[in-house]
Amino acid sequence: MAFGLRVLPATLCFHSIPTLLVVVVAAAYGAIAADATEPDPLASTPFTTSSDDWPMHGLTASEDRFSPLSEIDRVSVSELGLAWSYATGSDRGLEATPLVIDGVLYATASWSIVFALDAKTGRELWRHDPKVPGWKAKHACCDVVNRGVAHAKGRIYVGTIDGRLIALDAKTGELVWTVRTAELSKPYTITGAPRVVKDLVLIGNGGADLGVRGYFSAYHAETGKLAWRFYTVPASKDGPHEHPELIAAAKTWPANSMWESGLGGTAWDSMAFDPELDLLYVGTGNSSVYDREKRSPGGGDNLYLSSILALRPDTGELVWYYQTTPGEQWDYTSTQHMILAELDWQGSKRKVLMQAPKNGFFYVLDRETGELLGAEKFVDVSWASKVDLESGRPVERAEASWSKHDAVVSPAPTGGHNWHPMSFHPGTGLVYIPAISSPYAYLPNKTFRFRPGYWNTGEDFTRLAESIEDYGDLRYLPCGLTRLIAWDPVRQTKAWEVRHDSGVPGGTLATAGGLVFQGIGQGRFAAFDAASGELLWSSEIGIDVMAPPISYRVGGVQYIAVLAGTGGSFGNHQSEFDHNNAGRLLSYKLGGKVALPAVTLRPKRMVSRPRLEVPPDVVARGRQVYSENCFACHGMGLHSSGLYPDLKTASVKTHEQWDAIVLGGTRSHKGMPSFAENLSLEDSRAIQAYALDRAWHEPGLLEKLLGVLVDNACVPVSWITD
Repeated sequence: MAFGLRVLPATLCFHSIPTLLVVVVAAAYGAIAADATEPDPLASTPFTTSSDDWPMHGLTASEDRFSPLSEIDRVSVSELGLAWSYATGSDRGLEATPLVIDGVLYATASWSIVFALDAKTGRELWRHDPKVPGWKAKHACCDVVNRGVAHAKGRIYVGTIDGRLIALDAKTGELVWTVRTAELSKPYTITGAPRVVKDLVLIGNGGADLGVRGYFSAYHAETGKLAWRFYTVPASKDGPHEHPELIAAAKTWPANSMWESGLGGTAWDSMAFDPELDLLYVGTGNSSVYDREKRSPGGGDNLYLSSILALRPDTGELVWYYQTTPGEQWDYTSTQHMILAELDWQGSKRKVLMQAPKNGFFYVLDRETGELLGAEKFVDVSWASKVDLESGRPVERAEASWSKHDAVVSPAPTGGHNWHPMSFHPGTGLVYIPAISSPYAYLPNKTFRFRPGYWNTGEDFTRLAESIEDYGDLRYLPCGLTRLIAWDPVRQTKAWEVRHDSGVPGGTLATAGGLVFQGIGQGRFAAFDAASGELLWSSEIGIDVMAPPISYRVGGVQYIAVLAGTGGSFGNHQSEFDHNNAGRLLSYKLGGKVALPAVTLRPKRMVSRPRLEVPPDVVARGRQVYSENCFACHGMGLHSSGLYPDLKTASVKTHEQWDAIVLGGTRSHKGMPSFAENLSLEDSRAIQAYALDRAWHEPGLLEKLLGVLVDNACVPVSWITD
């Protein structure tokens, strides 16, 4: 068995704390080009239009998200209008890639609901609700989202947030079979789309932040019977190990590792398949307990965290691996989108795999051998100075290790690129990345204890909450945070970029019409020139788009379709909601005349309870308990986006029922579970006191000034590390 990266001791190097620079850009959506004098690469590039459908998650098994349809191009796109819209019935995050097969569109909404529509008219054909229990939202780190379905031989396959894999009849939506892939009581979830490879359905899961052991599984498409399972981390140092690859992995974990945490490594999203090489590629996730010295005292690479794995799809046998972040400690997953392509590399054709994971480096690997060909920073990076191409290892900066001291590190846990799919245009040779640029303050928790089912990162969330309460959340300034980057994988440099005035990035679609489509924040969906980055068209939806668009053709007419509805880790914490998040699936065509659905504003809510004199020690206790249990939904330091209830403006009724909600679980059906197993009555009352204290908080002068800066989103922000 050949490995793309061998186990070597980590190298630590100089680290500098990022510095905040305010950069004024003349045009809000003007592309910043690396070289604007080059000829148009699309002028003479031929494309085929062999498929009207969008039959797979990434269109093809290579996951390049390039549509060969060209009726909608750089000239005609100005005539693009809405053809139809469909109300999903969801007010939570929508992240799915729709499929289109023979004129029928299949997609998912939040809570793992599946629906089928007439792709020409948007008429609902069927709808399947898997009835996920509301309390399971407690185990969903980043909203009850779902990224889509798979299709094969007349069946639709979907994973549910409570860990089931379901097969449905594609014509009727009726249940064919269902199988449980993870224990319901443990904090496993499924948010990713399944993939069908040969006669197997592949699915992973999430939950590393809450304390689980990572794995992904293959099930027989016909029956749902388990074919094989690959565990990404060992269960113990000495075994017994479920498969031989774990013997090698165990050598990279010390005997006193925090085994009770599960160690993490969940494979919650990206997969790709090369049928010629017969290789399945799977990206693995972050550690369970981020703090490296608590999780893995004495070091170690901690395989197979944050890795790209190449396996035989029939058996699950590992052929090679490459670990992007050895000993990962910053939530730098490698579960981000992977693209398979052929590139002219130093004078010869190479079959490559490309990935832009959270850690901020863009990787180009030989997908047959795992050899590292290139790795350059595509966003600001401070945790490592470079990736050494000879050893394949990052050169870490010592100051970025935060186990013993506070550290400001770039990228943030949200990553330089997260789950939002990127796309590749064979004409321009560019990869279009929904990128994010932000630093993050890691504060170690000296009294950390592992708690199954709760956030187990090793960070001091109480101190973090206190530090941002009076100053706003500077870690997530919306101004210039996200951007569309056109990356040249051969030159390993940025061709152009467009900075967005939003904290919510959208997935991308490249088309043979010379366009790149993306949700750009502030309720807008847009098309850019694939060669130059010029904004050519936009649609004012009123609801943010995180999901990736697709293109298909029905009756000779090309459509562009996308789900609109924000949420997830970005919408939960990095948007301010002044509108009702009524999720929609929107489909556009040339000459479309349908009016966009009206978006209503949320009513402004005021503090409902009078000011109460609460002892400071009770407020302090409330801050601690809140920070350990509630921040993931209701916001760090009670800075709420509004997607979940803002506890500062909770109603009189909510306050009257506070203990029944928090401890009694009376709103479990809405996704607010009972916390009685972990909180006492005094804890519940302390959280309420903390919420009321923040509700009546009077901002100081500095907070007011910072609030003006953030609220106006006046200028893009760039975090520079050197």
